[in-house]
Amino acid sequence: TEMGKLLFEDETYKVIGACISVHKGLGVGFLESVYHEALEKEFEIQKVNFDSKKKLQVYYNDAPLKKYFVADFICFDKIVVEIKAASFLHKNTEAQTINYLKSTGYQIGLLINFGQPSLTWKRFINTKK
Repeated sequence: TEMGKLLFEDETYKVIGACISVHKGLGVGFLESVYHEALEKEFEIQKVNFDSKKKLQVYYNDAPLKKYFVADFICFDKIVVEIKAASFLHKNTEAQTINYLKSTGYQIGLLINFGQPSLTWKRFINTKK
């Protein structure tokens, strides 16, 4: 990749753009499930390729575990998107997103919070290859 270009930059901006549209449309104060459903519709409108509630295998020492985790969305087959509707994001929520990336091998994770007056998001990169 060229200098200064983020990994999956265009796809990341499209995902965040759709989230901003949903946040503008709904505002603050709904349950996560409401934002989830609205985001599915917005992803379709904005032609963001997504899987909703996708089960991801979790690995320990390269061996699959019986437990899996369900990602809110996988966008463009490569970005894990976790959504929250919280007044603030706990550090353990961030840690959880990072762990999902490490244990599933996805490279990029977006943690998006609809629960504040302005949409907030954090972008995580899984550097372990």
